[in-house]
Amino acid sequence: MTQLWLRGDPIGSVKGVLFDKDGTLSNSEAHLIKLGKQRVKKAINLFKNSGYSTNQVSKLSALLASTYGLSSKGVRADGILAIAARQENLLATASIFCSFGECWPNALNLAEEVFSTSDSFDRKNQISNSDNRNLLPGALEVLKELKKTASVCALISNDSQEGIQSFLERNYLKDLIANYWSAEDNPKKPSPDAVKGLCHKIGLSPYQCALIGDADTDLDMARQAGIGLSIGYTAGWANPPELTKHQYLIHHWNDLSVKATP
Repeated sequence: MTQLWLRGDPIGSVKGVLFDKDGTLSNSEAHLIKLGKQRVKKAINLFKNSGYSTNQVSKLSALLASTYGLSSKGVRADGILAIAARQENLLATASIFCSFGECWPNALNLAEEVFSTSDSFDRKNQISNSDNRNLLPGALEVLKELKKTASVCALISNDSQEGIQSFLERNYLKDLIANYWSAEDNPKKPSPDAVKGLCHKIGLSPYQCALIGDADTDLDMARQAGIGLSIGYTAGWANPPELTKHQYLIHHWNDLSVKATP
């Protein structure tokens, strides 16, 4: 067993820790801003070429940015771009296109073109491999300490399997992260069964684990799944999320320390 300490006080013992990825372990905000802006830019170009007026295109740009949670201050930590899967972002985009008069089949095709082009741009320019998707300060030390105490670490994320594997490889985490649950797993976050499925993969019960995440959806999911400790994390975004569903709250990874129990 591993005992977790928060700012010098013990908060509980666990055999495993489930981590959210973006905004919890991964410094993802700069990447998401680039990706969101690229999607908006592609959509604007498509609508301009389809004969939409300058006023309509301007409204589309503002609505997409608002929906994605993009602003001059960064990305909303509780917004769709930050916490939802690609498919959910795509459907939201198609719905916006419908509000501008597109039929649903055409709106879906346009949204898929926007996302496919943006994904291709992402890979071509290696946005996802830039250092702004490295681990957040202090996260690696926590993972290493958990490994020393034989605690099992796993990821639960709405990123794709490819995105998660790239993150693990880029940050040399394959020896520290035992398994993961992605957007392609069924069901995906925020279903409590996603937590139960990942716990089954690592051979533990939910009550034997802690879950650490940066969104109330993560923390509520953990509670419903019967997780032993639900811990919020706030330092992954320029505008910290306002969390209410946590048992405990981390403001920086240095807040958390790990000790092996006899």
